[in-house]
Amino acid sequence: MRCPKCSREISEGIQFCPYCGFKINQAIVEKTGFEWKSSFEILGIPFIHIALGKDAGGRLRVAKGIIAIGQCGIGLITVAQFGIGLIFGLGQFMFGLITIAQFAIGILFGLGQFATGYVVIGQFALGWYALCQFGFAKYIWSTKIKDPRAIEFFLHFWERISGLFH
Repeated sequence: MRCPKCSREISEGIQFCPYCGFKINQAIVEKTGFEWKSSFEILGIPFIHIALGKDAGGRLRVAKGIIAIGQCGIGLITVAQFGIGLIFGLGQFMFGLITIAQFAIGILFGLGQFATGYVVIGQFALGWYALCQFGFAKYIWSTKIKDPRAIEFFLHFWERISGLFH
């Protein structure tokens, strides 16, 4: 864990920070959040970075790693409430190549209540191929519009996806 005052890495269960002498109080640690980075790095970026809550200065912790996990995150693969998953993102509000979120702003694929992407599935969708309740797309399969190319595309898409699990 990190000291709530000086933010240096310290062992869990100690009563005082060995660096600044701050008295460690579990309630303070819970209030300020949690942060952990793997020691393995790629190009100076932690392979895994988990960051929750706020730091000792009251600033929101942002997970930044190859795999980023937290309330806010930026990584190649991100699981966060708000984040950027350059390759894949999962969360409430997510931007990335492939996204699954309540608000999924995907480039290649988006799945969510509101979603964008080349291929998009959502309650409200904006994309090239869209399967949705309402949306705008070149080829759309919605409650009101049933474009034959969209239907063919999504039936084939489902066959390919379900084939991965058999």
